[in-house]
Amino acid sequence: MSQHIAEIISVGTELLLGNVANTDARDISAMMSQLGLNVYYHTVVGDNDERLEAAVNIAKSRADVIITTGGLGPTYDDMTKQTLCRCFGRELKYDEAAAQEIRNYFARRFHNHNMSENNLLQAYLPEGCTVFHNTCGTAPGCAFEEGGVHVLMLPGPPRECEAMFRLSAMPYLRRLSEGGIWSHNVRIFGIGESNMENILHDYMVSLTNPSLAPYAKEGECLCRVTAKAGTEAEAEEMMAPVIGRVREMIRDFIYGLDVESIEERCLQLLKDAGMTFSCAESCTGGLIAKRITDIPGASAVFKGGAVTYTNEAKIGILGVDAGIIKEHFAVSRQTAAAMAEGARRVFSSDLAVSTTGIAGPDTDESGKPVGTVFVALSSPEGTWVRSLDLGTDRPRVRTVAAHHAFDMIRRYLTGLPVEL
Repeated sequence: MSQHIAEIISVGTELLLGNVANTDARDISAMMSQLGLNVYYHTVVGDNDERLEAAVNIAKSRADVIITTGGLGPTYDDMTKQTLCRCFGRELKYDEAAAQEIRNYFARRFHNHNMSENNLLQAYLPEGCTVFHNTCGTAPGCAFEEGGVHVLMLPGPPRECEAMFRLSAMPYLRRLSEGGIWSHNVRIFGIGESNMENILHDYMVSLTNPSLAPYAKEGECLCRVTAKAGTEAEAEEMMAPVIGRVREMIRDFIYGLDVESIEERCLQLLKDAGMTFSCAESCTGGLIAKRITDIPGASAVFKGGAVTYTNEAKIGILGVDAGIIKEHFAVSRQTAAAMAEGARRVFSSDLAVSTTGIAGPDTDESGKPVGTVFVALSSPEGTWVRSLDLGTDRPRVRTVAAHHAFDMIRRYLTGLPVEL
């Protein structure tokens, strides 16, 4: 199995200033995994040849595949090729074929207008390199091997970088790799990352290949099972028992394998059951409805939603008994249940969920602490309510409350206890 170590050096002061997100490194790392090549380091350096040279020298000491992005353009601060050639003892040579591609690009795009001669600086490439053609822009990329180190230079604009990596860099690198890396994501909701890690810790540290790693996301967790193998079929055979063991250990808190979100899982479950749902939202302010309607095909299961932020809306739109709110307040188990039952009736849906809570920063007339949330699910068999304490971070309160609404649907449809 390949033991190559790769480092990605992203060049651009705009990355350090936070003006541009470094999506190139993310995308290249994902594609390197497909090749079975290990990316050990990400480095970001500004448009400064001395600092870039220092970063390259460090990379040479610890990696045998160096991939740079950015700094291949025609302006004075595009110094990547010059610096890399200096570091590896290569000469820059004018490549007429590359120059003609640049001229052709301008002829196609701009009818020969606006091409200044400095654009041809991009046609100077390391002597003896493999040229990577740019299908989306003007700057060609390249690759060469020197002293046992493979050096690949790619343009910075994400569209150009991604296309060049797929079309040119991947075929170049594929000969360095044997097999590939495959993974599955086990999605988890209802326990925190520390609790999940505590449950899985001994098993995780016992694994090498395949491996098991926990990740925290906003309001939920995932475990990534990864295997490196000669073929995808071999990797799948290696990962299957690990996934099975995780299912045994985490059990009801697992809501899906390789799904994008808990709402995506709910949509599929509702479709499979031939059922619909609706929602009545207060503290989540329409987030439940947004999240389900962001998914294509939601109209098959979602009947509608109402944002009933005030008591008047809860009473007038959902038919919540004013006496319930007067006696128990808007943020209460009783009001949440009445809201869900009202939404189910108003929208004629099989199921309905509701949220009512105090997202902050201030409490309400009940005096309950910020982060108090009640989430309810109404069904033909009855109504369930979860009482939650979600902390004082307003966006997190709203996000996690919506998670709980979808989790109640998920649990109902899979025959699990709805209330935690």
